Amino acid sequence: MTDTVTDRFLRYVVIDTQSDASSPTQPSTSKQLTLGRVLVEELLEIGLSDAHLDEHGYVYATVPSNTGKNNVPVVCFCAHMDTAPDFSGTDVKPQVIRNYQGGDIALPGHETRVIRESEHRELKNQIGHDIITSDGTTLLGADDKAGLAEIVTAAKYLIDNPDIKHGAIRLLFTPDEEIARGVEKVDIQKLGADFGYTLDGETVGTIEDETFSADAVEIAITGVAIHPGFAYGKMENAIRIAGAIVDRLPKHMAPETTKGRDGFIHPTDLSGSMEKAKISLIIRDFADEGLKTKETLLEDIVKDVMHDYPGSTYTFTVIEQYRNMKLVLDRHPEIVENAIEAIKRAGLTPKRGSIRGGTDGSRLSFMGLPCPNIFAGGHAFHSPLEWVSSQDMEKAVDTIVELSKLWEERA
Repeated sequence: MTDTVTDRFLRYVVIDTQSDASSPTQPSTSKQLTLGRVLVEELLEIGLSDAHLDEHGYVYATVPSNTGKNNVPVVCFCAHMDTAPDFSGTDVKPQVIRNYQGGDIALPGHETRVIRESEHRELKNQIGHDIITSDGTTLLGADDKAGLAEIVTAAKYLIDNPDIKHGAIRLLFTPDEEIARGVEKVDIQKLGADFGYTLDGETVGTIEDETFSADAVEIAITGVAIHPGFAYGKMENAIRIAGAIVDRLPKHMAPETTKGRDGFIHPTDLSGSMEKAKISLIIRDFADEGLKTKETLLEDIVKDVMHDYPGSTYTFTVIEQYRNMKLVLDRHPEIVENAIEAIKRAGLTPKRGSIRGGTDGSRLSFMGLPCPNIFAGGHAFHSPLEWVSSQDMEKAVDTIVELSKLWEERA
């Protein structure tokens, strides 16, 4: 079995690991455990004797310290095993375009799906690289199997090169990140790390220390149901009430009309009958105050609509999902500073950014494990146009190795 980062990545992406938000189990789908077992087997093969898959679907492993220093912090590298429910991850057929020379990339499984150079600006920096895509009928799974492959490859490199001094390094592979349940049952005490880095970013050279703050909102409506033939002046149709609420959501606060540091209100599901209806929404903002403002606005819309339906009732439930990890990371600036230096040592120009989304690191940071996000190299996540460069994955491996060295040097 070969063990380049590309070889590992191609092995991992053909294993279907989609998570399922409607499932109450942990992990949400048993097929994620299939990849977990593969990862444990590979980690044991490279010499990480404590590698194991726990009952909740987490993979833990340790690259032992090989330095005489006893004050080197324990670093964790983390990636997630699941792929997004947004698009099929079943029967992935990866293709490798060797020595890419520019232009659009046709996807052989779907004639209308093309990765267009004009729409994927980063392609202009990929001349001479090997580009990996799906065949267009599924997503690829670079989010986050690129991160998995990079961490395992870096671990093997450190084991095979004992002259590179480093402290103890903990590996954590999580299920269900894509449905915001990725670290719900992580055992922080067992993990035993001082801080961590997720490998779940996009463009090569990027380090991200800021995420959205995120809440979910569930609105449950109980209308007045009656036979349509006798409904005049009496029926209050819960479906119509839900539709009126969604129709009044501000158009300038939608994901499709916001960018940069703007937050949004986004309905993700609507279901119901004449008597009962439910609207599920997600609220996003970089500031907690922005979340509260949007939630107040949303409930005001609900109240205003409900005035027209005096016989109907509603409940409005806010569920905290994660918070902006910058609040934690700003108290530990050396974590990001060392990542920036490691990216430079890997021969790259660091790009510091914010994520219009969240990572496992968002939650881990508030669980006592400060955890920014490093690039994994993938692009167009959650879509059939997803792609990644082999050479960019190799640079992520280099960055992990350099970061491991840096913490030992500076201890």
